[in-house]
Amino acid sequence: MGWIAWIIVGAIAGFLASEIMNSREGLLLMIVLGIVGGLIGGYLATYVFKVGVVNGVNVESIAIATVGAILVIFVVGSSRRRHSWR
Repeated sequence: MGWIAWIIVGAIAGFLASEIMNSREGLLLMIVLGIVGGLIGGYLATYVFKVGVVNGVNVESIAIATVGAILVIFVVGSSRRRHSWR
């Protein structure tokens, strides 16, 4: 149940992170990056920092996943700007 919850919350977080970061990427890419960010944020919060418990869709889970999604969006955006062919 934990990983499935982080995927659902990650999709929500991807949308929120794209709004916070004012990203110009497509909504589908932001949701995918949000899922990845949610999984990374959930893993770090639960197993590394011991602050998050995945027990469904709640405000704490969404906040942790949004922070992870912002981190992933920032890293992807930085690498795209650095390797731009324009």
